[in-house]
Amino acid sequence: MTDMKDFFSFKNSVGEIPKENQGQALDYLEAIKAFSRATYKSIYVIDYQKRGFEYVSDNPLFLCGHTAEEIKEMGYAFYFKYVVKSDLDLLIKINKVGFEFYDRIPLEERKEHTISYDFHIKNQEGKIILINQKLTPIFLTANGKIWKAVCIVSLSAERQAGNIKIYKKGNHKIFKYNLEGDFWKADEKIKLSSREKEILQLSTRGLTINEIAESIYVSPDTVKFHRRKLFDKLEVTNISEAIMYATNNKLI
Repeated sequence: MTDMKDFFSFKNSVGEIPKENQGQALDYLEAIKAFSRATYKSIYVIDYQKRGFEYVSDNPLFLCGHTAEEIKEMGYAFYFKYVVKSDLDLLIKINKVGFEFYDRIPLEERKEHTISYDFHIKNQEGKIILINQKLTPIFLTANGKIWKAVCIVSLSAERQAGNIKIYKKGNHKIFKYNLEGDFWKADEKIKLSSREKEILQLSTRGLTINEIAESIYVSPDTVKFHRRKLFDKLEVTNISEAIMYATNNKLI
C-alpha cells in the first residue's frame, strides 16, 4: 500500500541542517513569491527536511479548489486526495528513480538538473486533467542531498502520464526514463529551425496562417508546410499543443 513516507527516498534522507548552511536560505522565498506573481504557472517549494511544502502559490491550477495555505498545510496528503490512483504509484516510482539518478550526479552539478514528468489530478469539479511538473533543486545539504526544491506546475502538452525527463542546464542532451524497460536513455533535445521558431512565436500572438505568411513574406502554403513539419517533430496535432509543448520544453 502506498504510504506518504514513500515520497521521501532514503537516497535523499535529510537530517538536521547545520547553522552554516541555514544562512543560504534567508529571504529566498521573496524571489519565489515575486516569480509566482509574474507567471500563470503554479509554484510550490518542497522542504525535504521537514517533509512538506514550505510555499504554495495562489495560482489555481494546483489548488483543486483549496487556498494556497490549505494546500501548504495539507502537504503530501494533497497527492493522496487528488492524484488518480495509478498515477500515485507512478509518482512513487518517479521519486525513486529520480533520486537514484541524482545520487549518481557529481555534487557540484546537482543544482543544474531539472526533472520533468506528467500526472493526472482530479480538480474540484471532478474533472481529470494532465499536468506537467518540473522539479529543480534550490538548496543542497553539505553532502549533496536536496534540502529544498522548487516545483513548477502547468498543463501538460502530452496525452498520457509519465514522460519522465531530466535536463541539465546548458546541455543539449536529455535523459528519458523508459518505464517499461526500467532504464534511462540519453537523447538529443529537439531542435527547431529558425523558421519553425518564428512561426511558433507569431502563433503565440494569435496570428492566423495568412497573417503569419504576410508577416514573414511567404505564401500560406509555405507556412502550412513548416507547421506540418513542426507538428511531426513535436508529435502534436495542432498549433495550441505545439505552443504548449515548445513552451514547457524551453524550445522558444
